[in-house]
Amino acid sequence: MKRIPVILDTDIGSDIDDTWALAMLLQSPELEPRLIVTESGDTVYRAKIVAKILERSGREEIPIGVGLRLSNETGPQLPWVKDYNIERYGGTIYEDGVKALIETVMESSETVTLLCIGPLTNIAAALKAEPRIAERARIVSMLGCLYKSPLGYGGGDGGVVAEYNVRKDPEAAQTVFSASWDITIAPLDTCGFVRLEGERYRMIRECRSPLIRDLMENYKIWLKNRREDWRGIFETESSILYDTVAVYLSFSSEYLLMKDLEVQITEDGYTKISREARTVHCAIKWKNLGAFKDMLVERLTDQAHRKD
Repeated sequence: MKRIPVILDTDIGSDIDDTWALAMLLQSPELEPRLIVTESGDTVYRAKIVAKILERSGREEIPIGVGLRLSNETGPQLPWVKDYNIERYGGTIYEDGVKALIETVMESSETVTLLCIGPLTNIAAALKAEPRIAERARIVSMLGCLYKSPLGYGGGDGGVVAEYNVRKDPEAAQTVFSASWDITIAPLDTCGFVRLEGERYRMIRECRSPLIRDLMENYKIWLKNRREDWRGIFETESSILYDTVAVYLSFSSEYLLMKDLEVQITEDGYTKISREARTVHCAIKWKNLGAFKDMLVERLTDQAHRKD
């Protein structure tokens, strides 16, 4: 199987769905992760989470890039890496993650998929520094909201909302959308409805692989930071796994209804359908959400997908 070269750009360490998405990426044989770049806030904190997971999973061949550090803001998974020294990582760590992203794209003989599951700050900076990456890469992103959102998302009533990854840095999203590269998005309309429960979740929780043990450790820490009733939730269900849908769209869209729409990024962080905007491939509805969940569980619990 010819694998798809991927650069993951992630704000791992905020919402736990990035950690689930990283695990899914590592368990997807269709994808070849060539670089993982951290995004937003304290990007060193986020790089520590990536490094510790890769180290303990035997995946230190994957380089890590520290993205633009915009603040000292960390996140709820800090207890998991507070004593972790990133210098112990056996693979390559680039202090300038944006430069590493550019070089990885420009040196590739194949189109690189930029798998973006956080705000697009690093991607916009890379594009401004080297506009030619738009000719050699495509964007697949968990981004936006077109028609509906999960009830309660951002305090909303299930209607259109300003999705976090766009709202966090609308200017960066506008920059990315202004370039000529191919763009595919998993908006809240589909990714906002992915949660594992019952037998599916039990299979994940009871899986003993190092990768899934680390995933569950991080999920527990994240839940304890957010909910007093975390114990019952941890025993029965996952959080909403938004970013896993973007990982899936990097290699397939079989279970989703895709539609090409003209999408514009507004200054206040909305993704607006407009005749004057550029065309984007949008996952607007599920054809078979159950099949996607089954596939996700199978991948996460199947050791055959781990790299030898």
